[in-house]
Amino acid sequence: MNVFFDYSRAFFRNIGWFTSEEQELLKYKRVAIAGAGGVGGIHILTLARLGVSRFQLSDFDTFEIENMNHQVGADMSTLGCSKLQVIVDQLKKINPDVDIKIFPEGINEKNLDAFLEDVDCYLDALDFFALNIRRSIFRQCAERGIPATTVAPLGMGAAVLNFLPGHMTFEDYFCFDGHSEQEQYLRFLVGLAPARLHTGYLVDTTTVSLADKRGPSTIIGCEMAGALAGSQVLKLLLNRGDVVAAPRGLQMDGYTNQLKVTWRPWGNRNPLQRLAIHFGRKAFLGQNRPVKPFVEPETVAQKVIDHARWAPSGDNAQPWRFELNSDSAFTVHTSDTSDTVVYDLNGWSSLLAIGGLLETIEIAATLFSHRATIQQVSPDKARSPVFQVKLIPDDTCKMSPLAPYIKHRTVQRRSMGTRALTVHEKLMMERALPEGVEIIWLESKWQKNTVARLLFANGKTRLTMKEAYPAHRAVIDWENPVKSPDKIPVKAVGVDRLTAAVFKWTMASWRRVQFMNTCLAGTWWPRIQLDWLPARNSAAHFALVARKVPDHHNDYLSAGRAMQRFWLTASKLNLGFQPQQTPVIFNRYINLSITFTDSKRVLDHARKVKHRFDHMFSDKAERVVFLGRLGRSQPPASRSIRKSWSELLVEPVTQ
Repeated sequence: MNVFFDYSRAFFRNIGWFTSEEQELLKYKRVAIAGAGGVGGIHILTLARLGVSRFQLSDFDTFEIENMNHQVGADMSTLGCSKLQVIVDQLKKINPDVDIKIFPEGINEKNLDAFLEDVDCYLDALDFFALNIRRSIFRQCAERGIPATTVAPLGMGAAVLNFLPGHMTFEDYFCFDGHSEQEQYLRFLVGLAPARLHTGYLVDTTTVSLADKRGPSTIIGCEMAGALAGSQVLKLLLNRGDVVAAPRGLQMDGYTNQLKVTWRPWGNRNPLQRLAIHFGRKAFLGQNRPVKPFVEPETVAQKVIDHARWAPSGDNAQPWRFELNSDSAFTVHTSDTSDTVVYDLNGWSSLLAIGGLLETIEIAATLFSHRATIQQVSPDKARSPVFQVKLIPDDTCKMSPLAPYIKHRTVQRRSMGTRALTVHEKLMMERALPEGVEIIWLESKWQKNTVARLLFANGKTRLTMKEAYPAHRAVIDWENPVKSPDKIPVKAVGVDRLTAAVFKWTMASWRRVQFMNTCLAGTWWPRIQLDWLPARNSAAHFALVARKVPDHHNDYLSAGRAMQRFWLTASKLNLGFQPQQTPVIFNRYINLSITFTDSKRVLDHARKVKHRFDHMFSDKAERVVFLGRLGRSQPPASRSIRKSWSELLVEPVTQ
């Protein structure tokens, strides 16, 4: 089919939003764009489809695999190719008559005059860290009276600043002079988006490093930047519509559903900006602890370990280490915390976690078309069992539907939605359990209130016994409040800031704990936040009940396997999940006549709580192996993470 390009027909559907005369005018407008990568490629193609037909374009870089997530020109066929040439080829496929002047060496002081010659508008698409040449371009635009626009993709939104003739200049707004290179990066970041709509959902701050010149990106942010840039440049080229000029700016964010018009008189000299820069120095330029580099797993054994390490464990103890035997085999060495943690009666809580680990290994192996065979190689009743894992290739092995949720699974300690579970959801959860494990649902309002009272009373046992104090003191991570590799970050505990601050002061010594408990009724407010409110604000509570009273370590390993499948299924259904194990543990202590505290008052109180527990579950009380709650919830912003797979390796054990 022989098709000739016809400008009028190609852009006819723009008419209505533009007049035919305006569309014709766009044909002869010239736009300079520095950069053809993340936002640059989208800027170029957006303006081309609006009918802009004259461009000055520059970029010296090539496409790499790291560009795949956010750059429109990146695909498997363009890896290693010039970004500029790839985008120019796409541009010519849209408009074969386009007039393009290219600068494949990039923009520098020698070719800057030629780059800006006869342009009607400059659109900034340089790499964030290319500040020196960016400053030169904006300075030249101000001297020549060329309107200049910069649009930053930020998370799932974008922020735009227009620097127009007769208004505040780029230099006056950002105030770079006299500051170090890293300080200039910080000032650029803060100045681009004073509303900071994107910062609230940045889930991993370690991915932002001004020193290493790196930060995260999304195609959503780039495409929104392209849309905002297109609308701003269009208004500038047609001289119609309101164009917000610096020190005013515009930020739109698709994640937070917000649009903000910002105004920062004096730019970064504004008191609000100076305050933001001050806090930014602490966050990005301070003496933070270095981030340990992540070693990419290569062999199938390493990859399975990298997933298996995300299995749950009490207080994020991770009672396991891995010994690599070959590319497809490894040994699991386990431990327990019963000597130091009152909640690990006879190491059974650790065994529950280890059972979850073994189940996770088997599920993770299916991600890589392997079957996992697991054999215990330690004595049958070993307190710290050792397991040999072999990974066998199997092309017929289908990926477990639970495998994608291994790393996603987490604990939600805060209140959750109360809408009842559907029949389908409950059926899915029940089907996840192996034969021999029964589930008891506690989901009516009366039942949830009953559980709330049980947990509230149990919380008093937990918080007033001296034997639990070392575990409570050690488990909270105050240094890593959002994500902790080996503890529970303080923001994930489930209390408000004031209570957390009181906690920190109180936990400095047992005498302070006693003072708070005795003189200030110190356990009431924490128990309300940690036990009462979350218990009431949930969709349902549940108990996993074994076929017989657990009395062997294999019983707890099996219970741990069931727990993990149940938990992963909850994650698959987008349900929040919180274990509620301490009533089960204290109940077990009392059933076995094991004294777990020197305080007679605490022990008497624990016996009263046991009566409530027994009344709730009747003749099945001794067979309850896991207690928890579910609810409709988004993943918590703060969570326990894990030590890296390489940190969990041990040297081969020699005979």
